Amino acid sequence: MAAFRYCTVISPSTSFFCSGNQKRAFQFQSWTPRKPILNVNKASFSGTAGSSELVAVPDLVCNKDESSSFGFKNLMETFWVDVQEAEERPLRLKLITEPAETVSSSQLQNMAIRIELRNGCVGWGEASATPATSAEAALAKVCEFLRRSPPLTLNFVLQQIGSILHGQEYVSLRAGVEMALIDAVANSIDVPLWRLFGGVSNRLTTSITIPIVPPARASQLASKYYGQGFNTIRFDMGLNINAELEVIKAVKLAQPQCLFILDANGKYTSEEAVMVLEKLHGMGISPVLFEQPVHKDDWNGLAYVKNVARDKYGIHVGADESCQSMNDVKRVIQDKLVDFINIKLAKFGVLETLEVIDVARKSGLNLVIDSMVETRIATGFAGHLTCGLGCFKYVNLDSPLMLSEDPVFGGYEVSGAVYKFTNARGLGGFLKHES
Repeated sequence: MAAFRYCTVISPSTSFFCSGNQKRAFQFQSWTPRKPILNVNKASFSGTAGSSELVAVPDLVCNKDESSSFGFKNLMETFWVDVQEAEERPLRLKLITEPAETVSSSQLQNMAIRIELRNGCVGWGEASATPATSAEAALAKVCEFLRRSPPLTLNFVLQQIGSILHGQEYVSLRAGVEMALIDAVANSIDVPLWRLFGGVSNRLTTSITIPIVPPARASQLASKYYGQGFNTIRFDMGLNINAELEVIKAVKLAQPQCLFILDANGKYTSEEAVMVLEKLHGMGISPVLFEQPVHKDDWNGLAYVKNVARDKYGIHVGADESCQSMNDVKRVIQDKLVDFINIKLAKFGVLETLEVIDVARKSGLNLVIDSMVETRIATGFAGHLTCGLGCFKYVNLDSPLMLSEDPVFGGYEVSGAVYKFTNARGLGGFLKHES
C-alpha cells in the first residue's frame, strides 16, 4: 500500500491541520484496473507535482467485485469541517450553437457554490439550472446552516445538507454543495480529488456531441473533431427520425472509424426505437450504445428495446432518465432492463452517486459518466471522480467545450478529447475573478 500523508484527528473545537503528532493515517484501498498503470511512484500523498503522476490507462475498467471503499470514506469520519463562509454566485454564459441547431436554451444559467473553511481553504461546486426562486431560498438556508454550525465531521455535515436539500427537486443544489465541501476538504489535506477517489489514472478521454444539423455541416464537424482527437461521437436524438438518420449517415461516411453513441432522450416509442436500429443496420451502422430510447416510465418498452438491440443487432442499451434514484437503479438491475446506466452528479448528488456506482458495479452493469450543461467546475469534479475510480466505459464530459467562454482558472488541462488532471490539490481550479 502506498504511503500517505498522516493527518491529526482533532477535537471539534479546533480546525483540521496536518501534523507529525497524534498521527492517524487515512487508509486508501488500492484499485486494480484491467490494464496496468505504468510508472506509479507510491510517494507521499501530498498533491505536489512530480514523479507521482500516473500514465494514462486506456479503456479503464474496474473489477466489479471490488467495493467502492476508498480513502474518501475514512475521511468522512476523520475530518472536522469548520466553515467560515458559504455563498452562491451566478453563472451566466452563452452557449455556442450551430445556425440550424434546435436548442431549448442559448445560455447556461447555473450556480457556483463557494465554501471557505476557517483554515483558509476554499472549495468550489456547481449546481445546474433549477427553478430560481426555490433554489435561491434553499441554498440560502444551507449556507446559513454551514456558517452557524460548530465544527462537525464531514459525514455529519453532508448528511445534514442532504436533509435540508431533500428530494429530486434539490438534487442539483445538493450536488453543488457536496462538491464544494469535498473540494475544500481535499484542499485542506493537500490532495487532488482524483487521488482521493482512488488514483487509478489522471487522464480521461471524452466523447463529443454533434447536434442535428444539415448533413453536410455534420460531416464537417465530424472531420474537425476527429482531427482534434475525438474518436467517439454522441448524437442527441428524438425530434425527427429521418433527419437524425441522415446526419448519422453523413458522419459515418466522413469518419467511418468513429464510435457512435445515440441518446434518444426518452422521446421514441419502443417501435420507433427498434425501427431506428433496423434502418441503421441497413446502412451498415452499429452504435456502441443506445441511451434512453423510450420514455423514462416505459419500463416494458425499455426491456423490449434492450432485448431486440442485443439479440438482433448486438447493440447495448442504456438508461438515463429512467435512473433518477437508487430505487430506479435497483429496479433496472432486478429486471435486467439495460446494459448501461448513465451517471450524472446533478442527477444523484455526490454521495448517492458513489452508492449507485457500488451497486451497479456489483451487479455487472456498465457505467457512463455524463453531465448537464456545466462549466469546468462541475465537469472537473466529475472528471476527478472518473479518473479516481476508473470504472466508466464511456465518458461524456464535453459541455464546457460548448460554452462561449471558460470562467474557471486552473483545473484540468484540455488537449482535444483528452483531459489531464494534475497534482494540484482539490479540484485544482476556481472561478475567475475570485475575490
